[in-house]
Amino acid sequence: MVISLSDIRAAQARLAGAIYVSPCPESAALSDLTGSRIFCKLDYLQRTGSFKERGARNALLLLRPEERARGVIAASAGNHALALACHGRELGIPVTVVMPQHAPLIKVATCRRYGASVILHGGNFAEAKSQADALASDKGLTYIHGFDDPAVIAGQGTIGLELLDQVPDLDAVISPIGGAGLIAGVALAIKSLRPQVQVIGVEAETMPSFTLSLAAGCVTPCPAKPTLADGLATTRPGTNAFAIARDRVDRVVKVSEDAIALSILRLLELEKSVIEGAAAAPLAALLSGQLPDLRGKRVALLLCGGNIDPLVLSRVIEIGLAADGRLVRIVAQISDRPGGLATLAAAIAATGASIQEITHDRAFAGPDVSSVRVVCVLETHDRAHIAEVERALAEQGIETRPG
Repeated sequence: MVISLSDIRAAQARLAGAIYVSPCPESAALSDLTGSRIFCKLDYLQRTGSFKERGARNALLLLRPEERARGVIAASAGNHALALACHGRELGIPVTVVMPQHAPLIKVATCRRYGASVILHGGNFAEAKSQADALASDKGLTYIHGFDDPAVIAGQGTIGLELLDQVPDLDAVISPIGGAGLIAGVALAIKSLRPQVQVIGVEAETMPSFTLSLAAGCVTPCPAKPTLADGLATTRPGTNAFAIARDRVDRVVKVSEDAIALSILRLLELEKSVIEGAAAAPLAALLSGQLPDLRGKRVALLLCGGNIDPLVLSRVIEIGLAADGRLVRIVAQISDRPGGLATLAAAIAATGASIQEITHDRAFAGPDVSSVRVVCVLETHDRAHIAEVERALAEQGIETRPG
């Protein structure tokens, strides 16, 4: 075995006083929404905004003196880099991080503020890691893998120990899966002490590397594709992480981009929590209807990161509103004579919908020069309200189609 429960317990003792023991309160709002009794493990409240501090600090504390002096390097989409930079500065260890070029700007800026040397390279984690490996060899730096280093996995496993103390009659825990370091550590801790607790993993549909690996029986890469959950954008699980997790994770579900966006919105509205895509994936799994057996059960969601780029957040909110039926774009063909637009606006207003944006399209409206195509973005209550708007417009003889 790569690590054991004793390694996780040792990490917990090593991290005491330096890592925040994040709370795990019950959420009445999310419980009502999902039908389960939901407990949220708030690890986004760590100093750098994610669970990654646990594994990073544990790995740094286990370095030999000569390794500390030379410094460390890692490839990271952001949170592992932040954790290494923060705790490296605190421990006096030089840190270099290689990030994909599309890494969130807030994470890049914060790493530099912590004093780390930041290198932007490649379009995905695999390309960034290749560059980090080369630099580690050239400069004699110690590479600390963000999800496959045994010390990192042991550090992440401390979440599992805390969960069992905080929710003693826990039925299930739902964890995001990127490289699988988090779920490996948590599953090892929980299954060692309370094997009846279900451990459920969640991947982005666009990059289901863990699911593919389970089907193949070995670590299997998948193509790199964009996802709102940049923390899950890993083309393959870690070898050590997969070896630990494969027999301890009860099942894995995949969630869509719309489901992730909607979950970010739900957490913002109901929990007043700003959560990044990867950390919203556990709630997305419940909302997707793939886990009906958890209704009425005590379920912990690992809300493990809150480092979402503010510019991305604004776009995600709009995507979430659209997925929820609260923002819709319709295309209507109306008369280009006086009163045509007023008829459209009056019909929409009568339903209680609000026009957020409206655009005329004359050049491509078709051969009828007496009509004009209008593109409207509307704020609505839900999908039933959208249908009501469409019926009201149809009654006025206005043809519509989805935008």
